[in-house]
Amino acid sequence: MASTEQKKVITEQQKFIYSFEEGSKELKNLLGGKGANLGEMTNLGLNIPPGFTITTEACLLYFDNPDKVMKVIEPGVREHLSALENKTGKKFGDKKNPLLVSVRSGAPMSMPGMMDTVLNLGLTDESVKGMAEQTGNPRFAYDSYRRFIQMFGDVCMGIGDEKFEVILNKYKRSISRNAQDTDLEVSDLQKIIADYKALYEKEIGTPFPQDPYKQLFIAIEAVFKSWNNRRAITYRRINNIPNFGTAVNIQAMVFGNKGWDSATGVAFTRDPSNGEDRKFGEYLTNAQGEDVVAGIRTPKKLDDMKEEFPDIYKQLKKTMIKLEKHYRDMQDIEFTVENGRLFILQTRNGKRTPSAAVKIAVDMVKEGLISKEEAILSVDPYKLSKLLFKSIDENSIMHVLASGINASPGAVSGIAIFDPDTAEELANTGEQEIILVRPQTKPDDIHGLYASSGVLTQFGGKTSHAAVVARGMGKPAVVGAQDIEIDTENKEFRIADTVIKEGEFITIDGTTGRVIEGKVPLIEPEIKGEFSELLAIADEVKYLGVRANADTPTDAQKALEFGAEGIGLCRTEHMFMAQDRLPVVQNMIMARTQEERQDALNKILPMQKGDFYEIFKIMKGKPVTIRLLDPPLHEFLPELSTVLLESQELKMTNSLSRSLLDTSPLDEEIKKKSKVISLIRSLSEENPMMGLRGCRLGIVWPEINEMQVKAIFQAACELKMKGIDVKPEVMIPLVGIISELKLVKEQLVKVAKETIDSYGVKLDYTFGTMIEIPRAALTADEIASEAEFFSFGTNDLTQMTFGFSRDDAEGKFLPIYLNKEILEQNPFETIDQRGVGKLMKMAINDGRSTRPDLKCGICGEHGGEPKSIKFAHSIGLNYVSCSPFRIPVARLAAAQAVIEEKKKK
Repeated sequence: MASTEQKKVITEQQKFIYSFEEGSKELKNLLGGKGANLGEMTNLGLNIPPGFTITTEACLLYFDNPDKVMKVIEPGVREHLSALENKTGKKFGDKKNPLLVSVRSGAPMSMPGMMDTVLNLGLTDESVKGMAEQTGNPRFAYDSYRRFIQMFGDVCMGIGDEKFEVILNKYKRSISRNAQDTDLEVSDLQKIIADYKALYEKEIGTPFPQDPYKQLFIAIEAVFKSWNNRRAITYRRINNIPNFGTAVNIQAMVFGNKGWDSATGVAFTRDPSNGEDRKFGEYLTNAQGEDVVAGIRTPKKLDDMKEEFPDIYKQLKKTMIKLEKHYRDMQDIEFTVENGRLFILQTRNGKRTPSAAVKIAVDMVKEGLISKEEAILSVDPYKLSKLLFKSIDENSIMHVLASGINASPGAVSGIAIFDPDTAEELANTGEQEIILVRPQTKPDDIHGLYASSGVLTQFGGKTSHAAVVARGMGKPAVVGAQDIEIDTENKEFRIADTVIKEGEFITIDGTTGRVIEGKVPLIEPEIKGEFSELLAIADEVKYLGVRANADTPTDAQKALEFGAEGIGLCRTEHMFMAQDRLPVVQNMIMARTQEERQDALNKILPMQKGDFYEIFKIMKGKPVTIRLLDPPLHEFLPELSTVLLESQELKMTNSLSRSLLDTSPLDEEIKKKSKVISLIRSLSEENPMMGLRGCRLGIVWPEINEMQVKAIFQAACELKMKGIDVKPEVMIPLVGIISELKLVKEQLVKVAKETIDSYGVKLDYTFGTMIEIPRAALTADEIASEAEFFSFGTNDLTQMTFGFSRDDAEGKFLPIYLNKEILEQNPFETIDQRGVGKLMKMAINDGRSTRPDLKCGICGEHGGEPKSIKFAHSIGLNYVSCSPFRIPVARLAAAQAVIEEKKKK
């Protein structure tokens, strides 16, 4: 909504319209990316069709007072149109030599395909005749009018595009089964126009408007409104784009559909799939720009232009080099060739895959085009993890169904789903990976693309909507697989004699373009090449340490490969869950006496010791933070309902046995089940996550913690005796009271010292605690008198600060809170800086007032989330800890935090 001050601005007639000559890239927030760049290129002397831009401010004010805004901007629009007439030598609405314009959206941040565009605006029943005569090309004139009616009806009036397509396809099929738009004759186009106008009048209730100014102002409003259409809102939410509003760009039309010496296309200054320094792009002859991005026809490669339009190719290549050097980034350029003359319609920083982003950043540093700091900032840390794409195991047996265009790299196996709504619905269950299968995708499919793990289309090229969006999201995509025939109505696709129905598994390889039947073994990725170089640059810049959450030797090894500086969280309970250990753990829990419990613990000790030994050995002297047993004991026992059912079945079997024998061999088994049932009931709690767990468990049953500490220090001492350095950090969880920590620490330090003395070695170690209870944060100055380090357990700290049960909240009401904007973001994904963050900052400051060298880190899931990492840097944490696969993300985000902080000073 507009503010009171903004409403006042409307009455003062603020400058809402800028000619391209007045624009520049510095005015991006006001003119949108497209308008700002059109201004910049105009002033660079490139061949840009003239035009003007209505500002993003006008768009935002429009939603508050649409009638007032339209009234205020009308005189300015007419004035700038008059200037456009003078520049082009054509007149808007003229019957013989009409000026036609495009009306395009343009937000400050690129949102490809999310908002609306209208081309060929200004044509009427009379002016189309004049244009046909004036150009000597009636087919071009009527094709343009056909396109305009379709776009205007769809974008401005809400008549579904598919209704127009039904009419168009009817006429194409009358020519041949595989006829293209270019096969339509003038007479066909005239009939299509008549049918389009009849459809328009039937749907809207009035004839198609013949006043060009009426057309224009309806189109301007439609573009404003498209800022808040479903796909745009979804895209902004997914990509965290603020509510900037969209500018409206009104530009003189140039025509790629004038004949076979005309064309339209998209060019990238580097390959957006892999980042290679080669000119890449696609184009269509005798077409308009929407044909390329919509994937209606499969385009030609830019290299083909060397032969078909050699002079144009040279001009375009020279322009591409100039724009990349000027913007100091890979550019995505839209161009049109009209009767052998090149026009540039748009440039923007190109969308690219994560792997391409890394390669481009590193290469441009080597080329001296950008600095190391700029390279770090140019890569989105949220998408960096996508670099760790899976690939096909080439040694596996596979049935390749078809090959298409490798539009976005990575491989995925999933069930084929043929409509975006079903994809979104199934994705919410989280049961299967989903591959969205469509003839071609449209912007309205954005929610289905977001929900899916990959996309397969029958038509389109690397610059089609599906390709661009998939690359932006870092998802595998194969497009233009023309050998498959997709039937969305029956939800299946065919290739030769093979039929794949909805719900059946397929595999797509976006790196090679293959479509494979069924599931195929996939290979996990590894860091190499430019990825390693970029992370090395990040490590030079960052202050924050990056550790891993790793519970097994395999996790520890993977963490090292990804650049972990230690382990920030090793959860010992995960070691208890192993199938061969669980019965021993259950015996320990069910023990009636301390002796029985100790006997079970003695069996567990060598198992735990072996785990710690391997992890310490792999980490080679890097710090390893081990959290003592944290969850409530009932988690290690079977479900009560399961045991009750088993007991009931035993009793029924037993009663049959007793009818034949005096005693039954099942008597003893029934007693054991009864004992388990009693124990489960005794350990049952109203709120187990706030019950007997963490340090409380260590106070009630101290022998459990003692066993774990003994295993830790035995493993450490044995490695120390072999000359391998070890740095154990023992973390006592769920502390809320200083006396809890003091009691448990004294008990465990004694065990640690006795173990070290028994081996006769010297060992550096520390004892610390997890700050996950608000009271611990509030009394951190006291806690720090005993704790040598703090590790923020931000998952539990968030639960207890908000009073949310995470599982219940995310399943029941958090989505509603986010949709209603009660919360800006999910606090379990990104740290709540105002509440949880305030507690963290307080705890760090108070803790260090007691112990100045207090080491502080995060070990919750937030440790791998870029915004949270940057917040961690800002409050002075020493390190973050996250899952191994998020370590590269954390390294990059930590470096970005340093650079962004310097920029603010």
